[in-house]
Amino acid sequence: MTSPSSGPSGPPQIFDAIRRAARLRRSAPRFREADFLHVRAADGAVDSLEAILRDFPVAVDLSARPEAFGDLLADSPAAKRVGPVRVINAGAAAPGAEALGLEDQSADLIVSLMTLHWANDLPGALSQIRRALKPDGLFLGTLLGAATLKELRAVLTEAELAERGGAQARVSPFADGYDGAALLQRAGFTLPVSDVDRVTVRYPHLFALIRDLRAMGETNQLAGTIRPLTRGILMRAAALYSEKYGEADGRIPATFEIVNLAGWAPHESQQKPLPRGSAKARLADVLGVTEHKD
Repeated sequence: MTSPSSGPSGPPQIFDAIRRAARLRRSAPRFREADFLHVRAADGAVDSLEAILRDFPVAVDLSARPEAFGDLLADSPAAKRVGPVRVINAGAAAPGAEALGLEDQSADLIVSLMTLHWANDLPGALSQIRRALKPDGLFLGTLLGAATLKELRAVLTEAELAERGGAQARVSPFADGYDGAALLQRAGFTLPVSDVDRVTVRYPHLFALIRDLRAMGETNQLAGTIRPLTRGILMRAAALYSEKYGEADGRIPATFEIVNLAGWAPHESQQKPLPRGSAKARLADVLGVTEHKD
């Protein structure tokens, strides 16, 4: 069983930075064949920027795969309000494990898409990002959430138990998406917002799903020794997948959960929450509706 290791004072090393970097390198030539999640995440980030009518002169992208965001932003009206985006792959191997290489209060906008789910220290990575933002600077991030690949996790575990009498962790322990706003608040962000976008992708069989995961660079990167899966385990897992989750047309579903995060670096101009019990606004005003009296 893979178990996380840790240094004398650092966070547990859940993911292997060297393994992560190798997966990214090997997947690069085929990434565009399976970039649909990254495109979806990038599209959401660009939509957010289009809705925020302010300038971001100094912008940084910490995504391991920055291509989709760069392409979509270039074709967006928001591009006129966002300065040249500096791409830093500090978070590609093991985000949060090392310094991001950004000076405190140096950026107006920081984006990290589809990368932070590999963080060994997610709260630490978010704290670094918050410190690197100028006052009233914006962070937009996405990461994979807890329901991601829940079907694959279940069938691989069952198949390996049946074949070997024991099972190793094969799918990452993704963060619970509903904790996103709390994580941002803990890291010092104000006005934190988090939502979950659940996507179901249908494949002809298990091996097509695995092919996409390899092209994404999203296969197993857990720390420790990884015992290779045998053909027998994979064939049993494929049969279990079809038996437990197969649809009428023979295809199998794979769940992906994209957690969207947005937060601001503190600034005195931002709205402050009223003390509990001191609200002076009527509900009708907040909702923007007309109140009718009998």
